[in-house]
Amino acid sequence: MNILEKRLDEVVEDFDLFDDELEKYEYIVDLGKRLKQISENNRNDAYLVKGCTSSVWIIPSLKNGKMIFEGDSNTVIVKGLVAILIKIFSDATPKEILGFDLKQLNRLGLAEIVTPTRQNGFTSIVNKIIEYAKGVNHD
Repeated sequence: MNILEKRLDEVVEDFDLFDDELEKYEYIVDLGKRLKQISENNRNDAYLVKGCTSSVWIIPSLKNGKMIFEGDSNTVIVKGLVAILIKIFSDATPKEILGFDLKQLNRLGLAEIVTPTRQNGFTSIVNKIIEYAKGVNHD
């Protein structure tokens, strides 16, 4: 099991603590409230995720060969989804990110928790993370 699968397992286990979808939704909102806000300078088109109804920014950096992501949104539920993806994908190498089977994210069960529009936004955020990982020089 790789590091991304392990982190996904942790998030799935967190969701399993709740009895119903409303409690899971509230948990995602809580994650969004706790996510550190990005600087106003980073709220620009360079980091804006296309394909989201809400405004979402994902900021990548590379430290010691590992990608670090920061993110933010103008809606708290989407900010919570960003927090989940940051937990899963941050501090992983581009190779680990690109080798991750994205179908595994279905284990989160978001279809039962958030609207189809939010699910599409989630996919757009994942695609932005993948795009950033592809853009890193893989020596």
